[in-house]
Amino acid sequence: MADATTSDSAAHSPQRMGSTLYTGISAGTFPEKTVSVLLAPVKDEDIEIKPDGMIYLPEIKYRRIMNLAFGPGGWALMPYGDSMHFHDDNDGAQLVTREYTLHCHGRFVAQATGEHTFYSKSNLNFGKACESAKSNALMRCCKDLGVASELWDPQFISTWKKRHAEEVWCQNLRTKEKKKLWRKKSNREPFAYPWKEVDYKGALAGDHPSMEFK
Repeated sequence: MADATTSDSAAHSPQRMGSTLYTGISAGTFPEKTVSVLLAPVKDEDIEIKPDGMIYLPEIKYRRIMNLAFGPGGWALMPYGDSMHFHDDNDGAQLVTREYTLHCHGRFVAQATGEHTFYSKSNLNFGKACESAKSNALMRCCKDLGVASELWDPQFISTWKKRHAEEVWCQNLRTKEKKKLWRKKSNREPFAYPWKEVDYKGALAGDHPSMEFK
């Protein structure tokens, strides 16, 4: 993988931030009302699951929790250094990473690196990838505040998947690989290309039932 560093702004460099970066770190707990919002249990219906079985909370949910806890304008993600762009010549994958710090009511709270992988022969999706990396950093920073902490609890994950998710056989239309992928029981939307659901005999959904797994 080759990498290239973008030059966003010298104002966001660690050298320019200096000691002000960690202002208010560990100064004390937030008000009880704020804490109750941050530590509130996640609603089962708000949780999503990726095809590989990883459960997650959509990034907009994190933003709503933060706005409810601190108020719009009461919290912010600050870029820490420039974004990094990596490209894999083997499969065309592009990876964007950037470090952020989370500040709430003028206090440093957390620091994390956000990342996002996308596949494109051009840089047309670079802006969207940077925004996705920012959202990923927010999710990681929110872990330090206890937001949606259940999503990292093995027992909670197992119980939620048994109640709300299922595995179904799918086939990769490009490679013909067949494997089980996860989805919510309430979701009947088709899987993203190149994956397509197959029936229990291995026949492609909607195709002739004689097409069985080999």
